[in-house]
Amino acid sequence: MSPVLFRHRRLILLAAAVLTLGLAAVAAGAMSVLVLSRWEAPGSESVRVQEPLAREHGTGNANLVLLVTGAIDDPAVAAAATTVATELRAEDAVLDVWSYWSRGGDPTMRSADGRHALILAHVTGDATSARQHIRERILPAYTRDTGVITVAVGGAEAVAGQVSQQATRDFLRAELLIVPVMIALLVVLYRRVRLALLTLGVGLLAVIGTLAGLRVLAGYTEVATFAANITLVMGIGLGIDYSLFVIARFREELTAGAPVPAAITTTVRTAGRTVVFSGLTVATSLSALLLFPFAFLRSFAYAGILVVALAVLGALTVLPAALAVLGPRALRRSPPPVRDDGFWTRTGILVMRRPVLFTVLGLLIAGVLAAPALGLRLGLPDDRVLPPAASTRQTYDVMREVLPTEPQDALHLLTTAAGSADYAAAVSRVPGIAQVNSPAGVFAAGTRTGPAPAGITGTRLEAVPTREALSGTGTPSLVAAVRAVPAPSGAAVQVGGYPAELTDFRTMLTDRIPLVAAVLLAVSFGVLFAMSRSLLLPLKATVLNLLSLAVMFGVLVTVFQEGFLAGVLGFTPIGTLDPAFPILMFCVAYGLSMDYEVFLLSRIKERYDATGDNDRAVLEGLQRSAPLVTAAATILAVSFALYATGDVMYLQMVGVGTAVAILVDATVIRAILVPALMRLAGRANWWPAAAPTPAPVPATPAAPLATAGS
Repeated sequence: MSPVLFRHRRLILLAAAVLTLGLAAVAAGAMSVLVLSRWEAPGSESVRVQEPLAREHGTGNANLVLLVTGAIDDPAVAAAATTVATELRAEDAVLDVWSYWSRGGDPTMRSADGRHALILAHVTGDATSARQHIRERILPAYTRDTGVITVAVGGAEAVAGQVSQQATRDFLRAELLIVPVMIALLVVLYRRVRLALLTLGVGLLAVIGTLAGLRVLAGYTEVATFAANITLVMGIGLGIDYSLFVIARFREELTAGAPVPAAITTTVRTAGRTVVFSGLTVATSLSALLLFPFAFLRSFAYAGILVVALAVLGALTVLPAALAVLGPRALRRSPPPVRDDGFWTRTGILVMRRPVLFTVLGLLIAGVLAAPALGLRLGLPDDRVLPPAASTRQTYDVMREVLPTEPQDALHLLTTAAGSADYAAAVSRVPGIAQVNSPAGVFAAGTRTGPAPAGITGTRLEAVPTREALSGTGTPSLVAAVRAVPAPSGAAVQVGGYPAELTDFRTMLTDRIPLVAAVLLAVSFGVLFAMSRSLLLPLKATVLNLLSLAVMFGVLVTVFQEGFLAGVLGFTPIGTLDPAFPILMFCVAYGLSMDYEVFLLSRIKERYDATGDNDRAVLEGLQRSAPLVTAAATILAVSFALYATGDVMYLQMVGVGTAVAILVDATVIRAILVPALMRLAGRANWWPAAAPTPAPVPATPAAPLATAGS
């Protein structure tokens, strides 16, 4: 393959340019076909309730909230609020509207001081259309001050729409920062502008090709918009990782005196093999997300697999062709002096001289950073992922202050028989349920307190929770308690509503985690075994990668659950973590950690095959690969860290958590624990493969490393 690359290098570059332009034309329309997603578990009880609730009762979750402020029992205020509700009912996408006033002064829909009350509505349509309608039509039209009343807009879909809108702005800002920052770092690293632009070009090819692929894929399955956002950071990051390794090996061969064609051949044979195995580890890690039955997580898998495949393709075709054209111009103008006692050699000698001490030290550092992960509390998302300046966040801040209940998050109960007063009374006695609205009347604490509210008929009941019951980790417990109430005699009950949907989503998500983790670990173990022919090395890599991920979760708990640095980053901690994004980060960070393990292990194995000396192989492999791993990790960590400049807490979590995991992995794990443990294991590192019978090879100086890491 490599002679073909050299012989047709200019033709390959021309074809790559034409291909990139074609892919760019397809990618330009990608965002128009990607969709937004809801936190729903397909096929779950709460999702099954939605269809009969709309068909038979003409209603659904109160995904839109209007907070009305005024003297709510004043006739003029009541008339103005009723006019707003009537106007809202006439909106095309609105299926149902109810309010404090239409429910005859429902006490769960008002504040104790008589200054605030609610109008609730159900907006139909998929997540994309519903949120677009709320964002473009309802938010500007119904945020108003008439002089009699003030109206503010909230609701789950309004919040989700603003999260998506703010996340898009945050991504755009980060993307505008990433490209110039990456170019500057690469110029410093290479001392060659051409190589910096070439490296960035490989990443951009992966990004553009992935966006084009997502657009095509969206014609066959649902692809979430967030997949396009992560495409940029993964594409640029992996393009840089793979290009660094290929360029470093090419420079190393040229420095050793190889002619350009031979240097290209050796580079593709050695570094190319490493890039392929690295791509396999990252792709398989992200493909584990396909085991989740949620479109948005599957979308990350689609994007991840595509971006890895294209980054590998670019690094093994376009990049070698470009290097063949550049030839010696890829070297630094002033190579650093040749040394055989470089920093990484001295570090490796120090660590391997006292492997037990440094193993304990490395484990201690990682353990201290990971310890807070033991206090991880999984919760459910709310509006506080938005910054305080967001309008829907401000609406909910007022509601949290003045309303003791959450009627917008009522549980919807559908029975197969006419509503039973006894059943309604039993549900109302569940701790955390403030009131049950049923065809048999309104019940609170087991006692009937009023007639059936307007709109509550037939086999439908509505259980209004207290705010306290839905705080922290209480939502799943409340939903479970309501579902545990015995159904009316001879009838069945299904429980839906937003709290039930979030609970079912979390349950289905967490139930799949063991399977996903097992598949991810098994596949990555298999890939590393295929590369190293060792059982111990993949096992060690798996354990150390999990250790670096434990550090990431420790940071997530400390920063985002407990609120350390909340003032600096500008978010509001709620005492729990939504499980969806940490799971995504687990797969991404695990793949990237394995990426660096492959880089390091490939050079160590190459030297072991050449020398048959474990300690020498570790030192020489560390000397050649550690600068590259450090440089790649620093650049990728910076690109992820730029997302911490956003205002949506999800993105800040991804940015901070992944950046920390990458840096810890490249320093504590790769620089300390890997050489220390390989020194302790000795020949066992390579079992069950037979010991190599190397040809006489002189000790290799550090010059290639100095050139490669330039």
